[in-house]
Amino acid sequence: MTTVEGPQADLPTTAIDTDARDAAEVAVEFGPLPDDRFLDRELSWLAFNQRVLELTEDPNLPILDRAKFLAIFASNLDEFFMVRVAGLKRRIATGIAVRAASGLTPREVLEAIWARAHELQIQHAEIFRDEIRPQLAEAGVHILNWNDLSAAEKAEMDAFFDERVFPVLTPLAVDPSHPFPYISGLSLNLAVVVRNPSTGAELFARVKVPPLLQRFVALSEGRFVPLEDVIAAHLHELFPGMEVLQHHMFRVTRNEDVEVEEDDAENLLKALERELLRRRFGPAVRLEVEASIDQHVLELLVEELGVNEHEVFRLPGPLDLTGLWAIYGVDRDDLRQPKFVPKTSRELSEVESASAPDVLAVMREHDVLVHHPYDSFSTSVQLFLEQAARDPQVLAIKQTLYRTSGDSPIVDALIDAARAGKQVLALVEIKARFDEQNNIEWARKLEEAGVHVVYGLVGLKTHSKLSLVVRDDGDQLRRYCHIGTGNYHPKTARLYEDFGLFTCDPQVGDDVLDLFNVLSGYSMNTEYHRLLVAPHSIRSGLIERIEREIEHHRAGRPARIRFKCNSIVDERIIDALYRASQAGVPVRVWVRGICAIRPGVPDLSENIEVISILGRFLEHSRVYEFANGGDTEVWIGSADIMHRNLDRRVESLVSMKAAEHISEIDALISLGFEPDTAAWLLQPDGTWLRRTHDAEGRPLRDIQETLIEVRRGRGRLA
Repeated sequence: MTTVEGPQADLPTTAIDTDARDAAEVAVEFGPLPDDRFLDRELSWLAFNQRVLELTEDPNLPILDRAKFLAIFASNLDEFFMVRVAGLKRRIATGIAVRAASGLTPREVLEAIWARAHELQIQHAEIFRDEIRPQLAEAGVHILNWNDLSAAEKAEMDAFFDERVFPVLTPLAVDPSHPFPYISGLSLNLAVVVRNPSTGAELFARVKVPPLLQRFVALSEGRFVPLEDVIAAHLHELFPGMEVLQHHMFRVTRNEDVEVEEDDAENLLKALERELLRRRFGPAVRLEVEASIDQHVLELLVEELGVNEHEVFRLPGPLDLTGLWAIYGVDRDDLRQPKFVPKTSRELSEVESASAPDVLAVMREHDVLVHHPYDSFSTSVQLFLEQAARDPQVLAIKQTLYRTSGDSPIVDALIDAARAGKQVLALVEIKARFDEQNNIEWARKLEEAGVHVVYGLVGLKTHSKLSLVVRDDGDQLRRYCHIGTGNYHPKTARLYEDFGLFTCDPQVGDDVLDLFNVLSGYSMNTEYHRLLVAPHSIRSGLIERIEREIEHHRAGRPARIRFKCNSIVDERIIDALYRASQAGVPVRVWVRGICAIRPGVPDLSENIEVISILGRFLEHSRVYEFANGGDTEVWIGSADIMHRNLDRRVESLVSMKAAEHISEIDALISLGFEPDTAAWLLQPDGTWLRRTHDAEGRPLRDIQETLIEVRRGRGRLA
């Protein structure tokens, strides 16, 4: 069992912490659990990305959507190496790495990552070469090599190179007077070997493919050529008087994780900006090269970049298929899944009309549950804040912001409210990974407009999704709250599946106000009515409820546990689920990404089933449901079952009260686990079995398409 230490260790615990039974007491009752009960989290993540890769081979998906999943796979793997692999290497180098919960040593984990990642990247490149590229061509979208171009197209590219590309290229020579240049992370580069005809000396140079230019250059309609091919065809213009002998593409991935220690907000801003500059110069953790690269050139790159043989990925070209996002954007709707335009939630507006619903007025009547992207974000969450900003009776708005866009109407609404004289507090998490620079910029924009901007608690990221509006309703000051599972990001809200609760319930209002006071002031409150809040009470609260299901089962009352989350890794909660399974409680886990549970193991987890669903939308909501003896209890919120969420972040879950909302969420989870719903099923050995057709060969239900059709009919699952 692992123990997590951190700045939260000295904070007061809640009553629910002391109510949870001691682990030793539970172990005596049930007996010891096997040492090999946890799957490795890093290898489980690679298994998740393999599921993404399987979507690229799905013949039922339109070809541009399959190309999109190739880009997503590549982007996912980039981040995995920049953060997880880089962090593991750093811990090994500093001697602080410990054996994983899976039982693997750090070195064993790293070697397993290298081996599996190699296999997946080669498979990824071959799928593009053998399936996606030819099928795109059959559909009239051609990704060509330079030699495939017609004479007229080559002439067009000659002019394009001279006018748009040549002026921004900077060839960098490597010789005694020119040291090997710095290669920025994820940049695409040409390693060029030239010969001086007067001396016969062979020289090395590097040419960076400009990242701000289009990766796939459009020719005539439906015809594209990679920018690196255009550059390669004109290398003689970059090295006049030299003989170009060979060129090879390569790409470096660097450690780009950010670690910042801070003692106050101003120092945090400065420290983070310094760290973002340092990120550009992190050590290399992966070198991708074309399979045809010359061995001497490869040896030079390996030596200069400081990578080992396991970190070299020899791949069929082209490298960096994240560039396929540009191909996905071509004007060919017939090659993509039909567009889905979200509608206003039925609870906010029973009849669709030109006029927008009065969100605050509806909230005074009843709670509202929205399910994005099926329910519109712009006519619910966004409208809620925009109407609050304009409402003269609104006195204050408090808001957490983890990720949002720089041109976000959410940010604009907060600025408008501050300029209107309202008290506005924005809790900004500027350490949201890879959004740090954007968050710094719009945090300062908020401050300049008069918004009170705070950066949360030292040592803890604020990941809670909370909005609080205080309004003078004449007879009372009423608190209007929104608690969600997803970020306040209008763009991702069209792609991410999430829940959000709007409520004026006084207990929730008290809880959210208390939590904001913890985040912005010196309050040490840890007692809440309808919230569970990390790092104090989410783990212990969930474990207590898992143990309560065991007692319900033993007493013959209805007992069942169902979780829906992005990742589940925390050993203490997984052990509690194992105990529930051993006691006979049915446990169902719907997970998008990492899962360390071994389901279906005799005498351990034969009552646990784990599924994963991937599709056009990213399953992002977090739901925790307990049968509770027949009085079903459902919690939604921001927290996944990971150490970072439970120990190093401020997270919140809220309990649902409205019977129709509990029924709707219950129906959704039930639908996910129906045997006629397409899904991946986790096996005891950590592999995933994809279930797409029934025994008669009929395709199974796509749950996301089902929900789209339900919403188009203005209905709900329950």
